[in-house]
Amino acid sequence: MARLPIDKRTLNGFAGKLGAKFIKLVHRTSSVAQQQELPADKIKSFHPCIIAFWHGQFMLIPGFCPKDMPVANMVARHGDGELIGAALKEFGMDVIRGSGAAGRKKDRGGVKALREAVRALESGLSVPMTADVPPGPARKAGLGIVKIAQLSGRPIVPVAAASSRYRALDTWSRMTINLPYSRIGIIVGDPITVAADAGEADLEAARQAVERELNAITARVYEMVGADPTRATPHTALSPEAAPAKAGLGLSAYQLVTRAGTPLAGAVLRYRQRQHKEDPARMYERFGQTETPRPQGTFVWLHAASVGETNAILPVMTALRGERPDLKFLLTTGTVTSAAMAAQRLAPGDIHQYAPWDTTPFVRRFLDHWQPAAVILTESEIWPNTIIECHARGIPIALINGRMSDRSFARWRKNPGFSRPLFSRLRTVLAQNEKLARRFRELGARDTHQAGNLKIDAPPLPVNGNQLEAFRATVAGRPIWVAASTHPGEDEVVISAHRRIAAARPDVLTIIAPRHPERGDDIVRLAQAAGFTTARRSLGESPDASTGIYIADTIGELGLFYSASTVAFVGGSLVARGGQNPIEAIRFDTVVLTGPDTSNFTDAYAALLRRGGALQVTNAAGIADAVTRLLSDEIELARMRQGATAALDSLSGALDKTVTALLALLPKPDGKLQRAS
Repeated sequence: MARLPIDKRTLNGFAGKLGAKFIKLVHRTSSVAQQQELPADKIKSFHPCIIAFWHGQFMLIPGFCPKDMPVANMVARHGDGELIGAALKEFGMDVIRGSGAAGRKKDRGGVKALREAVRALESGLSVPMTADVPPGPARKAGLGIVKIAQLSGRPIVPVAAASSRYRALDTWSRMTINLPYSRIGIIVGDPITVAADAGEADLEAARQAVERELNAITARVYEMVGADPTRATPHTALSPEAAPAKAGLGLSAYQLVTRAGTPLAGAVLRYRQRQHKEDPARMYERFGQTETPRPQGTFVWLHAASVGETNAILPVMTALRGERPDLKFLLTTGTVTSAAMAAQRLAPGDIHQYAPWDTTPFVRRFLDHWQPAAVILTESEIWPNTIIECHARGIPIALINGRMSDRSFARWRKNPGFSRPLFSRLRTVLAQNEKLARRFRELGARDTHQAGNLKIDAPPLPVNGNQLEAFRATVAGRPIWVAASTHPGEDEVVISAHRRIAAARPDVLTIIAPRHPERGDDIVRLAQAAGFTTARRSLGESPDASTGIYIADTIGELGLFYSASTVAFVGGSLVARGGQNPIEAIRFDTVVLTGPDTSNFTDAYAALLRRGGALQVTNAAGIADAVTRLLSDEIELARMRQGATAALDSLSGALDKTVTALLALLPKPDGKLQRAS
């Protein structure tokens, strides 16, 4: 391919000059909204100063700056920065190249630019710069601008400009192109100063002050020129009250396909029933039908996908009931095992149903009957038709214990026409950590907070005391370890590890508690093929002296086996399943082993491994070595238990934060909806 006859820098310079001409055209053809105090005079009264504005909202500002006030603009080093720098030079302005790292490791010239900005201010130049830094989050002021104010001793002066006619580009900051023949205006906010000896708390307070003032004057200037700021506001900065994003082609296609596929639901469900994934006696619930009457009063619908999410959400229901005894609860789940758990553990008066399939007719039928006052989804349960129908009826939707894998996030982010209309309809999102909260914001959620992981705060799994006593009597004197919540591909590894452990400890009992109890038959065949004697819990069998491997293929008894075991390998971690919940084992002082895939519990495992409260293994030999050593080392067991307890203490608090946020979301007893804080 032939090269262009001119280089990129020359091209950017030419484009910059054209851009400057366009900005001057907008100023020349537009009327200026008048104010009592001239903005130019107010800016000059603070000169030299740091002129702060939001990224994407700066096009008009060069034309409003006093021509006799020397300035040096902070401009990024990338190609767009060259274009912008060339345009600014047409207004007689100097340029400082560089920008903040925005949390990234790579330095983009920010340190050098900071020093140059301080020197420029000390030499009598004002420094215009964006308060937020690419690639975002937009409308969130960075600490860089505050540090410049601290080092230079000069004030930060927030400014905002707008036009009645504009086009907003679909960039991270909603880059706004102001158009000719508009009503234009600029507002200069109150200055913000930073003391030379300011500490971290003072710097953060100043950063927040910059953010608040810029948001306030941006809203005011759009109102002053008679324009709606919504289109120019990045979706990550929109308020929860703003209208949700409109459905794109992908979401519209999903709604069309799921509606068209409704007649096939029966056949699909019957196929799942043959795989033991549906309850034939309650299959009608998947169609949104029910034989259970709706209780009177304020009714809250909570949805959990399976067993783990159900364990996490049950304490939320208990805590909400403690604060609001008037509330009634409906819990929906999607698996047979979680339904069985709900039957065992729901409080009297609470109702369990299978969640309706996510097709519009089924969801509408479900909502017509239950008429919930609020909907609480858990973790990653994003069902498009359910969210759209609830929002259309004015039912507030919360997502709690929110999490999202790297793969899911990448998929959602590639389809903003699908994701933003959904996530912007969520009233509040409580994520497990700040990284996940940022992901939900980027996808369109407006009110997002870090609350922690509810599974950390969940109470110990229930244990039947009589059955535990009987089990311990049966296996008295034997060393015991459990492989809990195993997935296909892990049982073979556990059986191989058992062979190695038994070579050193012939009396060892290995318990395998599969994540899905219906796999009991498969595990028995694997163990017997390897030459081991087995017993099976679901058949009422108890282990005897000859039993090497005990298959705990029942529902709701994992707490019993953790209580009886010294060491637990927590499954879903040797295969690509993200790992299961280690906290359930730790609640019983059972020492935890995990495989390398812990993505479902990243924060919990990071804290556990950092404090020595868990061990990571990669294969049968690793499991066998760790189990064999721990079964005979009380000092190491005590040390690991202490580390695990310290890790849990550092991670707790999610339940209180979640309940506080949900109480603010729910209607008061008088029917008035509160705003989530």
